[in-house]
Amino acid sequence: MKADASSPAWRTGDNIGVSEYMLLTVEEGKQLIDRLEQEHELSKAEMAALIDANCPKLRDYARIKARAIGDRQYGKKIYIRGLIEFTNYCKNDCYYCGIRCSNAKAERYRLSREDIMACCREGKKLGFRTDYPDCAITLSIGEREWESYERFRKAGADRYLLRHETAAESHYQKLHPHSLSLKHRKQCLWNLKEIGYQTGCGFMVGSLGQTSEHLAEDFQFIRELQPEMAGIGPFIPHSDTPFAKETQGSLELTLYLLSLLRIQQPDLLLPATTALATIHPRGRELGIEAGANVVMPNLSPVGVRDKYALYDGKVCTGDEAAECRNCLEKRIESVGYHIAVSRGDHCSIKF
Repeated sequence: MKADASSPAWRTGDNIGVSEYMLLTVEEGKQLIDRLEQEHELSKAEMAALIDANCPKLRDYARIKARAIGDRQYGKKIYIRGLIEFTNYCKNDCYYCGIRCSNAKAERYRLSREDIMACCREGKKLGFRTDYPDCAITLSIGEREWESYERFRKAGADRYLLRHETAAESHYQKLHPHSLSLKHRKQCLWNLKEIGYQTGCGFMVGSLGQTSEHLAEDFQFIRELQPEMAGIGPFIPHSDTPFAKETQGSLELTLYLLSLLRIQQPDLLLPATTALATIHPRGRELGIEAGANVVMPNLSPVGVRDKYALYDGKVCTGDEAAECRNCLEKRIESVGYHIAVSRGDHCSIKF
């Protein structure tokens, strides 16, 4: 059934679920969530309708189910990944990003090798397993060719995060210049999987022109790729980009999608992102309650943190690493979980 946002059902909030394909009641939405748990996939039309059906009752239903699934898979452990933002130079010109190459206002920097190793030593001391023989190394350095990925893998890298941002071609073109290709970005992810990385993808929520059908394509792509990690967070505008005046992504929708991802793929390493913490003071805690099991505190030198500004208002640009670690521990414990001082590898299951 096709409907629009002015329909009586939408106004009352009782039967919420408007898409190009169908109108869902809350009970029908719950049935789709149950089937997603059992079968780990829905059709594009069903997923789009379920995303459109975002409402408090369905968010609560998905959240409770997602957290129970996450607990069965990983227990009460929350894994930490210490971020080292070693440079803000970028050759790309993505329309939404504050460090895009055409942003002349960005104050560029590169950390020296010693700076980077000092961050690693501090992280090791604080329990961030991001370097040294008993630690895992995750790279997030963009699109590269097979040989480059292979050389980093042979040099010791374990994981690679490359957010695809959107799996829909038409939407991708709204966010990126013609020099960038969604086909190439997806191929990079397939290459990373084949080379042997624990691979992470992900998407923004609420970016310009995004529809529920676009988000449904993200879920389908993640289902096909079977990544070990998936990072999603709300779009936040940056004042020095073409998207400066665009509307920020929704906290509620982001949390709902986190829960649906956990339900679709129970074994995912799923971060409660910095972007979530930026748009809400309890963003990380809410993300964990929605099904996330990874947090990513900043180990970068305090003097450069505000220069790595992908969006406006980024949190934790002034805390020392130790302060950030202690704060995170208390926040995580406040929602009934604890930091796991381990590599936090992906825990694969078959479904």
